[in-house]
Amino acid sequence: MEHRGRIVESTGSWYEVSYRQDGEPKKINCRLPGRFRLKEHKLTNPIAVGDFVHFNINDDGSGSIQEIEERQNYLIRESTHHQEGNQILVANIDCAYVVQSIKKPAIKRGFLDRFLVTCEAYQIPARIVLNKIDLATGTDQPKIEDFAELYDSLGYKVLSTSIKNEKSLNRLKEDLRKKTSVFVGPSGVGKTSLLNHIEPSINRKVGAVSDYNEKGTHTTTFARLLPLHSGGYLVDTPGLREFGLVNIEPWELSLFFPEMLEFRQQCKFNNCTHSHEPGCGVMQAFEEGHIHPDRYDSYLNILDSLENA
Repeated sequence: MEHRGRIVESTGSWYEVSYRQDGEPKKINCRLPGRFRLKEHKLTNPIAVGDFVHFNINDDGSGSIQEIEERQNYLIRESTHHQEGNQILVANIDCAYVVQSIKKPAIKRGFLDRFLVTCEAYQIPARIVLNKIDLATGTDQPKIEDFAELYDSLGYKVLSTSIKNEKSLNRLKEDLRKKTSVFVGPSGVGKTSLLNHIEPSINRKVGAVSDYNEKGTHTTTFARLLPLHSGGYLVDTPGLREFGLVNIEPWELSLFFPEMLEFRQQCKFNNCTHSHEPGCGVMQAFEEGHIHPDRYDSYLNILDSLENA
């Protein structure tokens, strides 16, 4: 008899699947036949947390995955450390939250904007969690307000949070309700601490942030789909040091910067990269103050990495 379930955790060789049998919630460890790995040779993981699968139960109580359902969407990044293929972080999600911290470590604009580009490219609604606001001083406040105003104006809701501020946690809880969401961000920004306060029963291990380099330690080894008592699911992912873009050509990068969409239509050349070409509508808009300097700098840095990949 074949069953349908959802991948809760993937360790590379085993997949934990959540399913229902006779109306009761159950979990089972499944393996994936080799034919799926050959089919998805461009991926480091042919199956991801959040995938819906069909499986059979073996005599020893383990499962064997027979089918992977077509994905509604997925969040993908380029593999690091010279690995071949790309990595799907999570599949079938309603919203992706990129978590950044005010300090320890500071906001990483390059990581943030690359993540948002991927969400735009793969049609995933995205939001920003600005964490550790309790560390902000009076001089930080104008920068925080400018940051929130900029990204709000681009269509990305910004949620300021602190584990020491119950109201901010309640706002985040409400935002997560009845959705399948994912937390993504560099190590040390407080993803796991937020998760433990949102859902105390989970009690995930929290690491420290080095005072020397302000880099966090990896406390989450594998992505895991976690049920929320308020309704919905949240995927906690390992801390990422970088976020490489997948299947995006230099000429199409501006399609994923919302503030450039209108102005790119005024460019003289169809394949304009908005970096040096004459008659460029985006460059003119930047010079006239319609595009924020930090975002344009991010665009140029990402463009350079794509052109020199």
